[in-house]
Amino acid sequence: MSELPKTFDPKAIEERWYAHWESGGLFRPERGDAKPWTIVMPPPNVTGSLHIGHALDITLQDVLTRRERMLGKDALWVVGTDHAGIATQMVVERTIAGQGLKRQELGREKFLDIVWDWKNQSGGTITRQLRRLGASCDWAHERFTMDERYQRAVAYVFVEMHKRGLIYRDKRLVNWDPRFQTAISDLEVETRDVQGKFWTLSYPLADNSGAIQVATTRPETMLADMAVAVHPEDERYRALIGKQLKHPITGRLIPIIADEHADPELGSGAVKITPGHDFNDYEVGKRAGFKPADMLNMFDAEANVVQTQDGLIPQDLLGLSRDDARKAIIPMLESEGALVRVEDRVIPTPFGDRSGAVIEPWLTDQWYADVAKLALPAIQAVTKGDIRIVPESWAKTWFNWLENIQPWCVSRQLWWGHRIPAWYAEDGRVFVAESEEEARKQAGDQPLRQDEDVLDTWFSSALWPFVTLGWPEETEELKRHYPNDVLISGFDILFFWDARMAMQGIEFMGEVPWKTLYLHGLVRDAQGQKMSKSKGNTVDPLGLIDKYGADAMRFTLAAMESQGRDIKLDEKRVEGYRNFATKLWNAARVLQMNGVGASDSIAAPAAELPVNRWIIGEVLETLAKLDRAFDELRYDEMADSIYHFVWGTFCDWYVELIKGAFDEETKAVAAWAFDQILVMLHPLMPFITEELWSAFPRPYELIVANWPEPRAQVDRRAKAEIESLVCVIAEARTMRAELNIPWSATLTPHIIGNASLVDRLGSDAATLARMAKLAAPMLAETAPPNSAQVVVNGTTIAFPLGDAIDLDAEKSRLDKAAAAAEKERDGLAQRLANPNFTERAKPEAVEKARSDHEAKSAEAERLRAALERLG
Repeated sequence: MSELPKTFDPKAIEERWYAHWESGGLFRPERGDAKPWTIVMPPPNVTGSLHIGHALDITLQDVLTRRERMLGKDALWVVGTDHAGIATQMVVERTIAGQGLKRQELGREKFLDIVWDWKNQSGGTITRQLRRLGASCDWAHERFTMDERYQRAVAYVFVEMHKRGLIYRDKRLVNWDPRFQTAISDLEVETRDVQGKFWTLSYPLADNSGAIQVATTRPETMLADMAVAVHPEDERYRALIGKQLKHPITGRLIPIIADEHADPELGSGAVKITPGHDFNDYEVGKRAGFKPADMLNMFDAEANVVQTQDGLIPQDLLGLSRDDARKAIIPMLESEGALVRVEDRVIPTPFGDRSGAVIEPWLTDQWYADVAKLALPAIQAVTKGDIRIVPESWAKTWFNWLENIQPWCVSRQLWWGHRIPAWYAEDGRVFVAESEEEARKQAGDQPLRQDEDVLDTWFSSALWPFVTLGWPEETEELKRHYPNDVLISGFDILFFWDARMAMQGIEFMGEVPWKTLYLHGLVRDAQGQKMSKSKGNTVDPLGLIDKYGADAMRFTLAAMESQGRDIKLDEKRVEGYRNFATKLWNAARVLQMNGVGASDSIAAPAAELPVNRWIIGEVLETLAKLDRAFDELRYDEMADSIYHFVWGTFCDWYVELIKGAFDEETKAVAAWAFDQILVMLHPLMPFITEELWSAFPRPYELIVANWPEPRAQVDRRAKAEIESLVCVIAEARTMRAELNIPWSATLTPHIIGNASLVDRLGSDAATLARMAKLAAPMLAETAPPNSAQVVVNGTTIAFPLGDAIDLDAEKSRLDKAAAAAEKERDGLAQRLANPNFTERAKPEAVEKARSDHEAKSAEAERLRAALERLG
C-alpha cells in the first residue's frame, strides 16, 4: 500500500491517469458479449476550443458513460469532430490573408489542400482539451465528418433523397451573408435591435390623380419594388386596386394590389412590396402571381447595387453598397418631392451569427430538402414515446417547430465541405449521382461541370448516429449500437441538429436515432447574465481546471445541472467542491494510518457493532438514491446524494465515531464502505477516485470496477441508535457555539422522560465525552434550573449550565444580536417590496438584496432559537 501524500494535488494525478486509461484501452474494454450501450458526442467544430458550454455537455455525457461501463455494458461513446464549413473556411482564409493570398487566386484545389493541412496541424486543439476534462470516449475510433467513408455516405444520402423527391433545386429568397457570400439558415441569423430611421415616401398615381404614402426602413430597396399592397377591405383604397403607381425615381409603373398583409391600422395602411429583398414581400408577391424568376433583384453577392434589368437602377447608384445607396437615394427622393417625413426608430435587424454582417434577403438558386415530409415521423416518434424528451417541457417546442417547418436550404456557397453531387450539362439539365462517372453514364457523351456549392454542415452531422457506426454498410457496430441509448444536447441546437438527426435516422434506418433526448440549459455567470466576450464575463474551463482540478469543475457542473434551468456558475462553488475532494483525500489518509486496506468483499461484511451496521445501511440508502437519480437523469440529485453522504455521513460522522476503535470488524466495514464511495463517486470525479483506489492496491482499475449492488438490508435499529447519538452530539456542539460555552466545561445531559434513550446513549458514553465533552446521560422528570435545552426526535434534553456562562449576560447579548438581525432583515424586505427598486435597479443589485435578506432571516432565526434554548 502506497502512502498518500499529505496534500491533494489534482495536477499531479490527472494527466497520468488519463494517459493510463487511454493507452490501456480502458475507455472501451473488450466486451463483445455484453449488453451494448451507446451515446454519441455532438461533434465539436474542428476549429473549436473548449468553452464552458462544452464542459457541461461533455461532463454530463461522461458521467453516464462511466456508470454504464461500470454496470458491465459494452459502453460506446462515439467521438469525433465536425468539419464546420463556414468556421473553418473563415479561419483558413484569415490565415492566408496574412500571407497576402486570397482563395480565389489559389483556386479550389490548392485552397482545399491548405485547409486539410491546417486541419491536420491545428485541428486537434478541442480533442486534446476534452481529454483534460476526463472524457472517456472511444478515441481509438475517432471520427471526422469529412473522412472519405463519411463523404461517401453523405453523397449517397443526397442522391437517395433526390430519388425519393425529398431534395430539389429551386429559386427562392434566402438569408444571404454578403461577407461569406453564402446562404445561411434562419437558425444562423441573429436579430439585434439597431437605432435606425423610418422613412415615409409618396408614390404618385400614374394618372396624376393623387398619391399613396408608404413607409419603409430600407428606402434603397424601393428601386426593386414590384407593387404597393393595400388591404382588400380598406375603404380608402378599394377603388384604387388594380391601378398603377409611378415610381418616384425611375418612373417605372407598378400596380396597386390587394393583400391582407397590409394592415389598415398601421401607418397609411399601404405597404411597398419588394419580393426580391423581403421575406414577407416575397410571400405577398407569390400570392399576387409574381414568379420567383421574374422578381426584381438589385444587389450582387456582396450586397452592392447591380443592374439586373435595363433601366431598373440609375447609373449613379451602380456599385454602391447598401448604406451608400441609401445615402444617395434620400436626396433623390427629396428633389422629387417624394420624401414625406423621417422618424427615428429602433429597427430589428438580421445579422449573420458568425460573420456579423447584416443579412440580405436575396433571390438565388439553391438546393432544398422537403423536410415537411420527414417531420411527421419525428413528431409521431415523440408522441408514441419512441423518443423520450427530458425535461418533458421541451416536447412542446419540438412539436411546434416540426409542425411549422419550412423547406431546408441545404446548399452553401463555400469550398470547404461536402460538395453537392450534382453535375450540369451545357443545356441546363442536372444529373444527380454519387460520382462523376455515374453522372456521365446518365448524361451520355457531353461535357459536365459539377455544382460549385457544398452542403450545409448540419446536413452531414444529421447522419452522425449511424454513419459513425459504418452505415451504409451493415457493420456489426451498426447492428449492436443503433439506435443509440441517449443523446445529451444543449437546447440551443434542438433544431440545428437534434430534430434533423431524428428525421434522417427514421428515414434511412427505419428507427429513431436514440431512445432518450436530454436537453440541458446554458451556463451563465454568477448573476445569471449570458456570458459574452463583450461583457467580459466568460469563464475559461481550462483555467478552472488549472486552479481547482477537473474533478471539482465536473462536480460543480453536474451539481448545478437541474432539469429545465440554466446554470449560474459561481467560482466559489468550484472552490467548494475542490474542498470536498480534499475532504475525501484526508479521510483516505485517516483510514490508511489506521490499517484499513482495500476491501476483499463485494457484499457488505458481517457486522455486530451498531456504528458499522449503520454505515452499511447508509451506503445502501445512498446507492438507492443515486440509482434513482441516474434513471431519472437528475444530475443535481446524483451529486447531492453522494456529496452529503461522503462529506457528512462518512467523513464527519463515521470516521470520527470509529476513531481509536479500529478493530478487525471496523477495518473491514470501513474498507468496504470507502470502496463503495469511490465506485459511486467515480462517474462524477474520476481522477481522485482512481488515485485513491490505487492507493489501496488491487488487481484492476476503478474505471472498470463493478457498480455496487444492494446485497444487504438497512438495519433500522442501528440506524435509530446512531442517528440519536449523532443528533445529540450535533445539538450539543451547536449549543456550545451559540451560547459561548467553553470546551473546558463538561455538561451532563438530563433526558426528560425517555429511559430508552438514556440506555442507548449510555452505551456510547465514551463517544459523547470525546466528541461533545458530555458526561454520562441521566434520566430526569423536568429540566433543572438554569439549563439550556435541545430537542432530539421529540425528546427534550436539558444541560444544567451552572457557572459555565453568565446566563443573564448571554441572554442580553443574544437578544441584541437577534434584534439587529431582524432590523436588517425587515429593511431589506421593504426594499425588495418596492417596485422602484426591483424593476429599475441592476439585476445583480436585486439578487444581492435577496441573498442578504435570506442570510439575515436565517441569522435572526438562529439567534432566537438560541434564546429559546435558555428558556
